Amino acid sequence: MTKSQLLRALREAVRTSELIVLPARPMRYWVKGPLRPVGKDLGTALAQNGNVCSDWSKVRVAAGFDPSRVRNCVFEGAVVIGKFDAMAEVSPGVKVPTGLSASRITNCVIADNALVADTKLLANYLVGKKAVVFANGIVAANPPCVFGTGQVLPVALETGGREVEVYAEITVGVAARIATSRRDASLLESYHKLLEDYLSKIGGERGFIGEAAVVRNCPAIRDTFVGPHAVLDGVTLVENCAVLSNAEEQTRVEGGALVKNSILQWGCHVSSMTIVQDSVLCEHSSAERHGKVTESILGPNTSIGEGEVTASLVGPFVGFHHQSLLIAAYWPEGKGNVAYGANVGSNHTSRLPDQEIRPGEGNFFGLGTNIKFPSDFSRAPYSIIATGATTLPQKVTFPFSLINTPTAHIASIPPAFNEIVPGWVLARNIFMVKRNENKYIKRNKARRFKFDAEALRPEIVDMMLHARKTLTKVGGREVYTGKDIPGLGKNYLVEANRTAAVETYTFYIQYYALTGLLRELQQIIARGGKIASDFLRTRSSNRRWEHERKILLRELADNDLRQDLRLLADMEKKIAHDILEAKRKDNIRGERIIADYADAHPPAEEDSFVKEILRLAESRRKEIGRLLRVIPSSNRRRGSRNS
Repeated sequence: MTKSQLLRALREAVRTSELIVLPARPMRYWVKGPLRPVGKDLGTALAQNGNVCSDWSKVRVAAGFDPSRVRNCVFEGAVVIGKFDAMAEVSPGVKVPTGLSASRITNCVIADNALVADTKLLANYLVGKKAVVFANGIVAANPPCVFGTGQVLPVALETGGREVEVYAEITVGVAARIATSRRDASLLESYHKLLEDYLSKIGGERGFIGEAAVVRNCPAIRDTFVGPHAVLDGVTLVENCAVLSNAEEQTRVEGGALVKNSILQWGCHVSSMTIVQDSVLCEHSSAERHGKVTESILGPNTSIGEGEVTASLVGPFVGFHHQSLLIAAYWPEGKGNVAYGANVGSNHTSRLPDQEIRPGEGNFFGLGTNIKFPSDFSRAPYSIIATGATTLPQKVTFPFSLINTPTAHIASIPPAFNEIVPGWVLARNIFMVKRNENKYIKRNKARRFKFDAEALRPEIVDMMLHARKTLTKVGGREVYTGKDIPGLGKNYLVEANRTAAVETYTFYIQYYALTGLLRELQQIIARGGKIASDFLRTRSSNRRWEHERKILLRELADNDLRQDLRLLADMEKKIAHDILEAKRKDNIRGERIIADYADAHPPAEEDSFVKEILRLAESRRKEIGRLLRVIPSSNRRRGSRNS
C-alpha cells in the first residue's frame, strides 16, 4: 500500500465512518413526528403502569405514544421515547410487543419500535429503531465514548517498536504499512493527525445500539457501539468496543465471550468463552472455542479457535483451529495454517520479549513445531514446517519448501539443523496449492478486502527466479548449508534435492508464463484481433503480461507460439496427474493402515476437488487445441526486438 493510498483510506474513514455518521443522525430519524414532554395526564397514566420518575418534564415522547407499552420502569435524567406499535423477536420464534418494561433508563434515546425489557440499568445510550435490549445487567456508557478506537497496539513486536494506532475501518494493508514505516516520520505524522481528526468526531455523549440490533442476556455492556443488526447474546462483558454490522454482514458475539477495548468489523463472530482484548478483528474473521486474541489484528476470513494470538498482525485466511501459540508475528499476507501444538512464540530471550517473526504467505506450521525467534520466512511463501520440527533463528528465501527433521545423520552438519527441500510443495504437494487457491475464492466473504488467491503470481515467481539462480551457482557437493547457499537458513540441503529444486522451479516458472500467454491469446482472439508475427517481441502496457512475456523470451527463446501452447497442454496434463496421484497416495496409505478406509473415503477419482481440477485441465487443453487451429506457424523467436 502506498502512502497516498493509506492516507486516502483514513480520510475516507473520517468522512464515512459508521461510528461518526450513525450517532449524528437527527432525532427525527430515530423518532418520527414532533416530540412533546410528558404532561400531567400522561405522567399519571405512566405512574399507574408502575413507572417512576422524579421529574417527568425531562422525559419527552413521540406523537402517538401509547403509555400502555411502558410498564414498571424507572426514568432518570433526559429521556426520549419513541412510538411503539409493532412486535419484536426476543428469541427465535418468540415475539412480544415493543416498548419498555422492568428497566431503569437514564439519559437515553429509545427509538421507534425498540424493545427494552428486564434490564437493570440502561444509561447514556441511543437505542435504534427495532432494536432489542432484553434481560441484561448493566448497559451503560461513560462519555466521551471512543469505542475502542485510538488504541496503540504493539503488533509484531510485544515490547513496542512497530506500534499501530487503530481506527474502526483499519485494514491489514494500512496496519502493515504503519508497522514497517518507522523511519518515515512524515507518513506517521500525517497518519496521526488524520486519526486525531477521526477521534475528535467520534467522542460522543452516548453509547450506541443500532437499528435491529440485539443485546440479550448480557451481564455488562459498557461504552460500546453496537452496529445495526449486530447480536450480543449471553456475553460475559463487552467494553469500549466498536461492533460494526449490517443486515447482510451480521456480527455476532455470544456464548460467554469477553471482548474489551477492541474493534469487530462487519461479519465477525466471537463465541464460546473466547477472550478478545485490545485487538481488531477485520471483516468476516472469527474467534471461538476458548481462543484468546490480545493486542493483535486479524485479517479477513481468518479464524482463531482454542489457540492464543498475541501482539501479532495476521493476514487473511489463516487457519488456527487448535491449541497453539502465535506471538509477535508480522504476517500480513496470511493464507497459512498453525496446527495443533505449534509454538510460534519464542520471542523471549530471558532478557526481554523483544524478538519477532515474519511468516510468509501460505506458511504451514505443522503439529508440535517449535519456531525460535527471530525468524523470517517472508521470502519462502507456501513453505511447510513439518510435524515436530524445532527451527533455529534463521532467514529462509526458498519458496514452496519443506523444512523437516533430518532424514540422515551427517557428521559435518550441526545436530540442531533441519533438512530443507526447496520447491517440495510444488513437486510433491501441488494438490495443497491448488486446493487452497480454490478454497480462498469460494470461502471469501469479505466485501471491502481485495486479495489475489493465485499462488503463482509475479512477486512470488520473482522469488522463485531468485531461488533458482541461487541454487544454480553451486554444485558438485553432497550437502550444502547456508554458508554455501545464502537463504537456506539453519538447514542443510543435499545435492539430489538441489538439482530437483532447480527442475521444479523451472517447470513452474515456465508454466506461469505460458498460462499468461494463453490468456493473452484468448483475449486478442475474443476481441477479433489477429496474432502478429512479432507478437512476443512487442512490449505491452499490461504489467502482468509484460512480466510473463519477458520470462517466455528468456526461458523458451527457441520455441514458436505453437510449440509453447503444446508445451502448456503437456504441463496441464502433468499437473492434473500430480494432483490425482497425490490423492491416490493418501488413499493407498490409508487403506494399508485402516481396514475399512475405502468404505469411508471416496476413490481419488471421485474426490470433488480432484474432479474439478481434471475438468479444468481438460477444458484448458481443448482451448489450446482450438487456438492451435487458428494460430499460423511462426519463425523461431531468436532475438528480442523491443523486449
